[in-house]
Amino acid sequence: MRRLLPAMFAVCAFGTAAAADRTLSYFPVGPIYEYRWKVLELALDHVRRDEGVAFGLRPFAEDVTQNRAVSLLQDGVIDVIALGTNDEREARMLPIKIDISRGIVGYRVFLISASDQARIARMDDEAFRKSLTFGLNSQWADVPVMRANGYTVLTSTDYESLFGMLAAHRFDALPRGIGEAAVELAARQEAYPQLTIERTRALFFPYPIYFWVNRQDAQLAARIERGLRAALADGSLRTLFEAHHAAMIEELGRSRRRVVRLDNPLLPPGSAEIDTRWWWR
Repeated sequence: MRRLLPAMFAVCAFGTAAAADRTLSYFPVGPIYEYRWKVLELALDHVRRDEGVAFGLRPFAEDVTQNRAVSLLQDGVIDVIALGTNDEREARMLPIKIDISRGIVGYRVFLISASDQARIARMDDEAFRKSLTFGLNSQWADVPVMRANGYTVLTSTDYESLFGMLAAHRFDALPRGIGEAAVELAARQEAYPQLTIERTRALFFPYPIYFWVNRQDAQLAARIERGLRAALADGSLRTLFEAHHAAMIEELGRSRRRVVRLDNPLLPPGSAEIDTRWWWR
């Protein structure tokens, strides 16, 4: 199924690229990343209207790790990446420092075994931090942030294996973005019916999501930035954000989760300010 997703996205999200002046290969691909590429499509549509330059978009078809994708972008195989920031990425790629997620990726809820729901709900913040082990992909931003804040983390290099590890009680909770958890759970409900979303807790840490391009492709970076700023100025980016995240924003309004705010000591200097006013205050 994951192998079919790039082709599906190419047809369903962006159509054909036959008339494009340049077709951009992008990463990562999958349902939880759909919003990021709709943002890029919106920004490039502003570029087309304002500058007369048309871009097509094509998902990168191989299933690779984030670190491998960064190397492929440096080699010119991938044109645009949409991921969070850290010092290594800023040294290897050219970021467009506008947070396209409006801070939403830093708001984490937890996938857990349903049998642990009551036990976790009874914990205070200190027990939650000290008593639980959290499973994460070794390349995700949460790993150094959570460890720096005193949480115990067990990592895997394979994203898919994390769900099986959670179901087997290899760790207690899998932190996921609030826009990711329900999508991922629904896709694996048949395989792991014992998993659910924890109802009482959330974490929040500042973590902007940028578009990244090759350091030699400053013209592309400038065009994406101009398109993003135009979409911010005319309100179309906010309209897209609110439409895509409508169910999540509504759920947040009803939620009584206790939110634990974490420091992110790994943010590089000059990182985009986190502005959550479109979805959470």
